[in-house]
Amino acid sequence: MAALPDGEPAPASGELPLCDVSSGFSAYVHVPFCVLRCGYCDFNTYTKLSFGPGAGRDDFDATVLKEIELSRNVLNTGNNATALKTIFFGGGTPTLLNAGQLTAIVDGLRQAFGIEKDAEITTECNPESVDFRALETLKNGGFTRISFGMQSAVPSVLHTLDRRHTPGQVEKVTRWARELGLHYSVDLIYGAPGETMEEWETSVCAAIALQPEHVSAYGLMVEPGTKMGAQARRGEIELPDPDVLADKYERADELLAEAGYRWYEISNWAKPGRECHHNMHYWKNANWWGYGPGAHSHINGTRFWNVKHPLAYAVKLSEGNSPAQAREILNATQMYDENIMLGIRLFEGIDIPEGVAQETLNELRDDGLIDGDELRRGRIRLTLHGRLLADTVTRALWQ
Repeated sequence: MAALPDGEPAPASGELPLCDVSSGFSAYVHVPFCVLRCGYCDFNTYTKLSFGPGAGRDDFDATVLKEIELSRNVLNTGNNATALKTIFFGGGTPTLLNAGQLTAIVDGLRQAFGIEKDAEITTECNPESVDFRALETLKNGGFTRISFGMQSAVPSVLHTLDRRHTPGQVEKVTRWARELGLHYSVDLIYGAPGETMEEWETSVCAAIALQPEHVSAYGLMVEPGTKMGAQARRGEIELPDPDVLADKYERADELLAEAGYRWYEISNWAKPGRECHHNMHYWKNANWWGYGPGAHSHINGTRFWNVKHPLAYAVKLSEGNSPAQAREILNATQMYDENIMLGIRLFEGIDIPEGVAQETLNELRDDGLIDGDELRRGRIRLTLHGRLLADTVTRALWQ
């Protein structure tokens, strides 16, 4: 499991240097519980479902509501704040909480800050973790969007990834979402050990057949502390080949484009107008507060992150303290670099940063990494080849 950054100590009160969120902000809620920890997972997740009072699945919503109250006091906005623009539940498996618990957290955010009319409210969802009634409860409680963790349509690949659902379950839950009028996305992973190009094409085509408005596709990253990382060290599996990952990315982009999806961020495609607003909030480096164990936040140039363990998180809040473990106050150079790193990932690209040498821009264009027409208009947009080498472009633009 990835370690948190060091940072500087965060005050127990949660106080921030700049608290004005009148221009709007978003909420992320991290639910750390899972029935099974997937072999590739490096997120802050736990298969044990209770660590004591306030630190278990059954009372997790009550603990998050305490952090919501603390954040209301820190931001000092009351009900006069600009309403929340988006809310996103991630994990872990958020839908291991019952639908009533998830809607109770949404209600708590609504009471603390208000929620914009037509705001996007999303939860990630493993296909086997919900039934029709749960989705209906989510819809009635204000949720507008479900992000289904499909990962693959090939049973052997699902087994390799330690996924518990079958392709038929994905078809069932997406049909229910359509019937209820919920927007939905599907997530895919490419590069699992042993996955062929034909199997990857099968998964992409199966995802398209589900008629989602949005598709995410992520290349498998095998981190050292994971089950797959240990298997790779023992020589039991082969790590994904970067060239094969690139070929699979390009093939997915081709298939999705033919089906009417447009990439709007390197790993995300959507039908026109159905981009994930919460994703865009991150990539544009806007303000958000992350609730839950290990959740990260960004408010006006201050990044802070909560303690990772559910019990430590619950104890801090029960004592009336912020669950933040540490924070980092970004300086102008760091904010400049982050804006480039995040913005370059978007289809819309970025304005040419001040101070970047024309020679550098010409080299990136000549190497086929950025679009020449956009460059003449004063913008930098990645080409397909550039998307595969986005880090290279970013480093070239940093001062």
